[in-house]
Amino acid sequence: MVTNDDISAPWRDTGIPAEDRVADLVHRLTLEEKVAQLYGVWVGIDETEGEVAPHQHDMAAAPVDWDELIRSGLGQLTRPFGTAPVDPLVGAKGLAESQRQIMAAGRFGIPALVHEECLTGLAAWTATVFPSPLCWAASFDPDLVERMGALIGQGMRRLGVHQGLAPVLDVVRDLRWGRVEETMGEDPHLVGTIGSAYVRGLESSGIVATLKHFVGYSASRAGRNLAPVSAGPREIADVLLPPFEMALKAGARSVMNSYTDIDGVPSAVDAALLTTLLRDTYGFTGTVVADYFSVAFLQTLHGVAGTPGEAAARALEAGIDVELPTVSCYGEPLVEAVRSGAVDEGLVDRALRRVLLQKCELGLLDADWSPDSPAVLDGAVTLDSAESRAVAGDLARRSVVLLSNDGTLPLRPGLRLAVVGPRADTAQAMLGCYSFPMHVGVHHPDVPVGVDIPTLADALQSSPAAYDVVVAEGCPVLGGDDEGIQAAVRAAADADVCVAVLGDQAGLFGNGTSGEGCDAVDLRLPGRQEELLEALLATGTPVVLVLLVGRPYELSRQVERLAAVVCGFFPGEEGGPAVADVLSGRVAPSGRLPVSFPRAEGSQPGTYLAAPLGRRNDVSVVDPTPLFPFGHGLGYGSAAWTGVRADGGSTWDTDGTVELSVELRNDTDREVTEVVQVYLHDPVAEVVRPVQALVAARRVDLAAGSAATVRFSLHADLTSFTGRDGARIVEPGDIELRVGASSTDVREVLPFTLAGSRRTVGPDRRLHPDVVVEQSAG
Repeated sequence: MVTNDDISAPWRDTGIPAEDRVADLVHRLTLEEKVAQLYGVWVGIDETEGEVAPHQHDMAAAPVDWDELIRSGLGQLTRPFGTAPVDPLVGAKGLAESQRQIMAAGRFGIPALVHEECLTGLAAWTATVFPSPLCWAASFDPDLVERMGALIGQGMRRLGVHQGLAPVLDVVRDLRWGRVEETMGEDPHLVGTIGSAYVRGLESSGIVATLKHFVGYSASRAGRNLAPVSAGPREIADVLLPPFEMALKAGARSVMNSYTDIDGVPSAVDAALLTTLLRDTYGFTGTVVADYFSVAFLQTLHGVAGTPGEAAARALEAGIDVELPTVSCYGEPLVEAVRSGAVDEGLVDRALRRVLLQKCELGLLDADWSPDSPAVLDGAVTLDSAESRAVAGDLARRSVVLLSNDGTLPLRPGLRLAVVGPRADTAQAMLGCYSFPMHVGVHHPDVPVGVDIPTLADALQSSPAAYDVVVAEGCPVLGGDDEGIQAAVRAAADADVCVAVLGDQAGLFGNGTSGEGCDAVDLRLPGRQEELLEALLATGTPVVLVLLVGRPYELSRQVERLAAVVCGFFPGEEGGPAVADVLSGRVAPSGRLPVSFPRAEGSQPGTYLAAPLGRRNDVSVVDPTPLFPFGHGLGYGSAAWTGVRADGGSTWDTDGTVELSVELRNDTDREVTEVVQVYLHDPVAEVVRPVQALVAARRVDLAAGSAATVRFSLHADLTSFTGRDGARIVEPGDIELRVGASSTDVREVLPFTLAGSRRTVGPDRRLHPDVVVEQSAG
């Protein structure tokens, strides 16, 4: 019911500053209208068809009275495309109609902001399923990840979506955690670099990127989902927070809280985290949105609120602006708390200004905004374009990691192959738990997958190498019988090479071996898969192990007997052809590990970012040395390292830069890839430091016969750490830069002396090195 006066009001005037427009609108709204902008609604949420959020069965309310709900307006619409399979054009038309209803019902005609999941592509039926974030990191290719992010954002914009709930910036601290597959690994510099690239891509398309989960989620005790976090302030500052700092500088406009508590304080009520640090220190001006049901969890799970109104009060005061996925505590309970004087209306106004400012930036407050998205206007939409499939394939191929090889790979043309294992001939093997087919589609088995996803068996059977392929499952991911294993053994015995395709079933809350709520007790291959692998090795046929997994597994009992080990993580819809191309040699493997593979299952929790006493030593019988270290990856050829040097001497000013150069040459007859990695080693510091930590990396693809010089410019800020007084400092003294091909394959150690005064640095410090690659013909 928008009037002419509303159309001419200052808040509609695009010629004045957004802050002034918002201030004018805030002044006009009633309390109920204000609060309505601070929550979403999840139409279609159902407690009976499988859960896609924790405790969904507890939180699924009776169907909402839509007309009554939107009478005062609505802040967000939750997952109109990602709740059930819907034809994208039909969904876009339905969304436009919902927006018209919302605008007509409220006094001011303010549309809802629409959000969707988009971790491995837009979580919608028929949309491209890109590789999982572990693959992004394994590629060490931020430019390609940025391009992927832009394509995801473009598809979202065509449908009328405004916000994407990605990327996940949690740094892996325990491989048993089910959500390892959603992360970009165990190093904060790598996570921040790749995550920032995704943010730049998504935001370049006009989509609001949402950083999650702020902060500490991945450090839960024993790798258990939502379990308490025992991280100290230094681990939080130096390991868990830097990726968020980097991605905020990349332009992310929203942040989502972590479910967990740190030392007894849930993130959703931690004003020191959500306001003092995020806004006052980092300067963040966007919106903080609640992870699904996390405001209600303050009462039902954490026990820090006695009523929904108390939960709303505590979350709002801490700095959560929007309750997702659907209205609960921020509805009537918050209105009553304000009217009773328990909550200052100024806190509502504070959150409201942030919400409306974002809507203003998105054009939702403009008088000429139309609910008809480009898809509706064009009458057509394609969410799995040839360009998107090509980028998905490129990223998958560049992320495949060759862990070991006795020369069996690449497979010669014409070989008889036994392609066996539970992941050999199923499209689900390529997909993580936040892909639409695994997140939603599995609850609708009568609906087609919606995109073409070749299996690895399909891809090998259609390979130009003309393999003679026999396929056998052997056993499921979980369960199985002796007969199935024996059938796989017979196939392997009759083959020239056995390709054993093992790994995870992605799922949610116990309906898989990897994914949200699918934490692992140990790191042995799930089910009977290790038994199957041993039976295949006993045939005497060379066995190439292909892992399609959401986390690393412990392979120390078999690795010496395997002909080769290849890891693809969850490589997306083009993953089958990508892995087949690597096995056949059409493409050389070029991925590098973003997570270490454990040598012994009892070594968890632990990552390569270990202090001296966190490594192998004489005071413990537990050896945490990895089987395959962070940064490791082989190829079918290697570059010659012809020189590593520091340009300008060994003195490094504490407020200056050093220049490194690495010279590479490809003397082989095919393209090779090197990922040049630079690690900092600080032998003496005022606090215990990791033995080494990544500070720079660059992927270099070298054509046959070519050469390249990689030039790194590293500012001393990259050596900073949190000192004893809690401040981040650059400390004078001796340090080393270890330059190599992995965290253990160090080719040169360059000593430096940081000279000058002890510096305190903050969020404005340099977070990235400058890197230039100069290619030549050789």
